[in-house]
Amino acid sequence: MQRILSTDLAGVPAGETVTIAGWVHRRRLLKSVAFLIIRDATGLSQVVVTDPPTREQLERLPEESVVEITATVTANEQAPHGVELTGPAIRELSRVTVPLPFELHRPTLTAGLPAQLDHAALALRHPARAAGLRIAAAAAKGFRESLEAQRFVEIQTPKIVGSATESGANVFALDYFGRPGYLAQSPQFYKQLMVGVFERVFEVGPVFRAEPSDTARHLAQYTSLDAEMGFITDHRDVMAALTRTIIGMLAEIGGHTEVTAAIGTEIPHVHFTEALRIAGAPDGEPDLAPAHERALGEWARREHGSDFLFVTGYPMRKRPFYTHPDPADPTWSNGFDLLFRGLEIVTGGQRLHRYEDYVTALTARGESLEPYAGYLDGFRFGMPPHGGWAIGLERFVARLTGIANVRETTAFPRDLNRITP
Repeated sequence: MQRILSTDLAGVPAGETVTIAGWVHRRRLLKSVAFLIIRDATGLSQVVVTDPPTREQLERLPEESVVEITATVTANEQAPHGVELTGPAIRELSRVTVPLPFELHRPTLTAGLPAQLDHAALALRHPARAAGLRIAAAAAKGFRESLEAQRFVEIQTPKIVGSATESGANVFALDYFGRPGYLAQSPQFYKQLMVGVFERVFEVGPVFRAEPSDTARHLAQYTSLDAEMGFITDHRDVMAALTRTIIGMLAEIGGHTEVTAAIGTEIPHVHFTEALRIAGAPDGEPDLAPAHERALGEWARREHGSDFLFVTGYPMRKRPFYTHPDPADPTWSNGFDLLFRGLEIVTGGQRLHRYEDYVTALTARGESLEPYAGYLDGFRFGMPPHGGWAIGLERFVARLTGIANVRETTAFPRDLNRITP
């Protein structure tokens, strides 16, 4: 008999015989009856055991053992999906032979986060932890589908690179066949070059940052949702495409969670100078501190009913060399951040697209052109006005679900202190 999943049970007529399989989530051994809760990838099923030999078999099965059960579908409004399984025959597939470090059958995990991370293979099975990973998967799916609908093409770029050129010393060095190599901090250079191929491109992939930050919002490896688009007028075209993409991501996530975010067809935006005023920061501040971002998030919610806010025009001195300056005042950039509930989750903007402008920008920063030779070739051979963005997936999901620590939205996080499991 073919196995069915827990979510399919509601559609099976009462009296039918079915086969399910999964993990022993919980056993409730009462005097005259025993209840067995089975967990599979889609949810929980309730099995009722009254037969003495089957009960004895159940009593010998520790939680998290894997079983296959053939039983009769019986209506019960109190059971998951409105049905339970009766008269079961249980076949053991895998038995747990060691004590569990913590219980999974409670609504929330009582183990602390370090213990959960140490025993990730078990902790991730908890429905709440698994739900967070499903939301991340839905966000990535919504990202892909929204961009494909906007004529973007998915690409894959190298994660081992030959020079640490984009953002200083926060890179992981490695031995690449006897010569220096580095883990990529971003696909930025490659996605710009691929604009010269497909005009609009995106990537979902890991990036690596050797930042010595041990906070609830930093990871040494995270998933970056990158996009780049050509033939733009300025950064506002990029912001419009990002807005459509965020709407698509939230629509896809809506099928997996009750969490909603306030967003219409347009996200409010303020210039960096206005953002400083709103946040009560001094005029000369070069960047927004976390407290400023929180104040701006409260303002956006209060004044615009929005969970999102674009901050545009960051000072050029705080943006990467490839950022396009504001033509009206080169002190400011055609760059932006997107804040979500008072936290920066997206950085983007318009890029330089002329070779001569790159030579000027790099020279002004005292940088040699040689390490950038392959990158600069794209601009020597002609590139259109273009721009893009990058979303940190784990940070986005954590903010959406109200999870305080991004490690809880990551299956196997890597940070300042953790490289296993």
